[in-house]
Amino acid sequence: MLASQRKLRDQRRRRRLRVKGKIDRFSGKPRIVVTRSNKHITAQLVDDLAGHTLVSASTIEKALADELKEAKSKVEMAHKIGLALGQRAKKKKISQVVFDRGPYLYHGRIKAVADGARESGLEF
Repeated sequence: MLASQRKLRDQRRRRRLRVKGKIDRFSGKPRIVVTRSNKHITAQLVDDLAGHTLVSASTIEKALADELKEAKSKVEMAHKIGLALGQRAKKKKISQVVFDRGPYLYHGRIKAVADGARESGLEF
């Protein structure tokens, strides 16, 4: 493993642990978990007490394919995923959540998901 790869892996691990430590305080609320790859982004609303996924939205879903074709960039796709997640959460009468960005920095696509979820009415 190259030194630069090792450094990136260690940074992500420290960041993930730091974020996880702050989120444990809010165990009564479901959390939004965001996962991204080079091509896709996925957001899930997870209830940690029950251990179940309540709602999810992803760029892989065929139900969102028509909306995502209109997006010109991956950031716009991420914003639409956040909107879809928020709308699905509202249908299940969920309004208070905690945002878990995991090992990713809060900018770009991760921030776009959060903004889309806030725009659709989720509070965090």
